[in-house]
Amino acid sequence: MSTAQRSEPLLQPSRRRWWVVGLLFLAILINYVDRGNLSIVAVPLMKDFSLSPLQMGTLLSSFFWTYAALQIPAGILLDRYGLRWVYGASFLLWSLATAAIALADSFAQILVCRLLLGVGEAVSAPASLGYIRRSYRQEESGLPTAVYTTGMMLGPAVGSLAGALLLDSSGWRSLFLITGLGACWWVIPWLWLAPGAGSGAAPAAGHATHRVRWNRVFSSPLFWGITIAAFLYSYYWYFFLTWIPSYLVMTHGFSFAKMGTATAIPLAGMALVAAGAARLADRRIASSGRAIETRRAFVTAGFLLGCLMLLLLVFRSRMSAFPILLFSMLGLGLASANYWALTQAISPPSMVSRVVAYQNTVANLAGIVAPAATGWMLGPGRNFDAAIACAGIALLVAAVAYRFLIRAGDVERFHADCGYDAGSRVH
Repeated sequence: MSTAQRSEPLLQPSRRRWWVVGLLFLAILINYVDRGNLSIVAVPLMKDFSLSPLQMGTLLSSFFWTYAALQIPAGILLDRYGLRWVYGASFLLWSLATAAIALADSFAQILVCRLLLGVGEAVSAPASLGYIRRSYRQEESGLPTAVYTTGMMLGPAVGSLAGALLLDSSGWRSLFLITGLGACWWVIPWLWLAPGAGSGAAPAAGHATHRVRWNRVFSSPLFWGITIAAFLYSYYWYFFLTWIPSYLVMTHGFSFAKMGTATAIPLAGMALVAAGAARLADRRIASSGRAIETRRAFVTAGFLLGCLMLLLLVFRSRMSAFPILLFSMLGLGLASANYWALTQAISPPSMVSRVVAYQNTVANLAGIVAPAATGWMLGPGRNFDAAIACAGIALLVAAVAYRFLIRAGDVERFHADCGYDAGSRVH
């Protein structure tokens, strides 16, 4: 273990830290339920409002317009004012924006609600990952990161199952009303347990040495590896979340209930693999001290296995769709938690929320592009072949970028270029 790792204090008792991580898990689960509701109801919504695939793609994409634009401002707010009130207010905003879609009666009104949803949810990733980076050592960070990222996978899974049931029994408006208003209780334990301004972060080992040298940051292979992979991995991920439910209904004739199950099970399996892979990576790092190389290996392997989605272009039967999606998501589970834990390992502790915010900005530019581009690629014939090929190839290129551009030797220089001296070598 490095000197910097040993010297990072833990300001909060272990039990309290885990309660906060549990609330972060619940928040991101609710977050993904709320952002994914529109994907579940896409087919009946297109029918009720006479929307084309391109218009539906615009609605699916619009959430990411504000979500991506506000990532870096959210990171700055969190670094300055702390978690408790910033995240609490944001949570209430996105919950009410979700519930308001139940009252919408036009394309424009749904669009406004989706934009507000993006404003509220922009805080979630910088807040959660920043808290974990500042509260846990490198060899401990994989498991709490996995707990948090599990919510990203279980949220769509829960949303798919519950959404399909509500869609069949009560219609799409009740889905938004119940999920939006029903989640507001979360704010009560959050305001009680969450750290306030100045108490949510451990003082980082090391210190500021100079101003950020932006020319060197922008020319770093590490910077470009993070940027390229964040965009392409997220293109694949958001294609799955926003259009795979409709693919199963439109291409293979799944009922809403079967669509919900066929989407939820791969995501739940991905969550289980993610937790196990993160814990295994933690143990390997504790024994070897090689955080960057270890997590990079898991991420690269997971990306390559996720490319199994391309088999949908070879095996086109209704029976083959579910196992292909299942094994693709199980493979991707190797990457998911380690992907964000690697971001924490790379980030200077004093500006981790801003680094996470930058990466999430890039990731959610893909969230803007993937739904809209898929809606355009479907065309009048509603054929998914080009969209599936684009998503699979994107993930393959992301694997190559992580393997060859994310290098342990560049991390210490990256910290220095960001104006931070870690005080010891990063492995």
